[in-house]
Amino acid sequence: MKKIVMSAVALTAIMGSVNTLSAADDGINIFNDIKVKGEIRPRYEYANQDITGKTAANAFTNRLHLSVTSGLLSVEGLTATVGVQSVNNFGFENYNTPGSSRVNSDGEKYSVVNDPNVAMLSEASLDYTTGKTSLHAGRSQVNLDNQRFIGTVGWRQLERSYDTVYAANNSIDGLSLLGAYVYGYAGVGGVTTTETNSILLNAKYKVADALSITVYDYMLASLSDTYGIALTGKADIGAKITYRAEYAVQSDPTMEYRVTNVKADASYYNLDLGANFSGIIAGLNYEHFSASDSSGKTTFNPALGTNHKFNGWADVFFVGNAGPAGGLNDANLRLGYKTKGFGKLLAVYHDFQAAEDMATTGGTTTNLGSEIDVVYANKIPGVNGLTGLVKYASYAAGGDTTSFANTNNDKQVAWAQLDYKF
Repeated sequence: MKKIVMSAVALTAIMGSVNTLSAADDGINIFNDIKVKGEIRPRYEYANQDITGKTAANAFTNRLHLSVTSGLLSVEGLTATVGVQSVNNFGFENYNTPGSSRVNSDGEKYSVVNDPNVAMLSEASLDYTTGKTSLHAGRSQVNLDNQRFIGTVGWRQLERSYDTVYAANNSIDGLSLLGAYVYGYAGVGGVTTTETNSILLNAKYKVADALSITVYDYMLASLSDTYGIALTGKADIGAKITYRAEYAVQSDPTMEYRVTNVKADASYYNLDLGANFSGIIAGLNYEHFSASDSSGKTTFNPALGTNHKFNGWADVFFVGNAGPAGGLNDANLRLGYKTKGFGKLLAVYHDFQAAEDMATTGGTTTNLGSEIDVVYANKIPGVNGLTGLVKYASYAAGGDTTSFANTNNDKQVAWAQLDYKF
């Protein structure tokens, strides 16, 4: 609660200063057209992983996110933004976060819930827009494309922020261009800023509703270069059809930051087909990550992606940005129903297999397990901006205990959440 109060007081002070400066009758009008945005997101999370010495976690946390955006110096197109995020567990610490070891009275460590009790500066930036060109400098939350490789991990309570300088342009009809230099990022597991020296390049050209082409090169310092192409589109043939076909590779990093001689040689592809017929939603997806081997091949690593969206909500895979040594093939099927008033009900089934047979290193199977995920979300009547959500993930262990350590342990996770945005 202390962190929430401090964040609210800090924002109130900022707003008070802004109002005073913007109300000046004489001299330079520093701030104008002030806009305030906020989010309050209380959540209960239950996590139980079948590991000896662990007991089920019960976490009650709240995300408070407040930001102020204002015009600056009365210059058209010039704005400044300041924002804070605070995650508070109200003193309930019946869960582990990375780097901590909270234990119960019996000395048994709790399962992990990756929502530390902290506060951080989430936005502090200057933006300038002229015509169809936007310039940005400072801290903000950045999501590119479908967030597979660059994202904020918005599902976690402490969302990731990026320290960037970027330029975006859409002067050519249908073409969107972005080039960014990333010098740091923070959030998700904690507030400590990871310094980097990375470059992000992304271009998307919309040929028609049925076809958009996205190409990218994400040069993450001392990790890898990830470059690829994605074809996406939609069509209405009685049912609304969507698709995605994507291929990417990782190579040795062009950019470096302190760590040298890092090697990468990996591949990835993603095939997705979805349909919506009168509110009934269905889809098929197949996602492949290459494996490491003795010839120098490496595991494909979406280090800064919003991974919770993809390979099961139990987050068994890519914990700590390290994938299975044998790679991963994720074949999944989704089915649900979504209409106004009813909300959204969705179930997803995943079948996980290693991309390569790891028998040569002691494995006996490529089976990495399976998972069933279910979610229901809807707006809460009578309160504008308020939604409710219940969500459940159940991972059943596979037989391969060498490709990835966590795949021989069942795991169940459940959530109940309210989200109020204003």
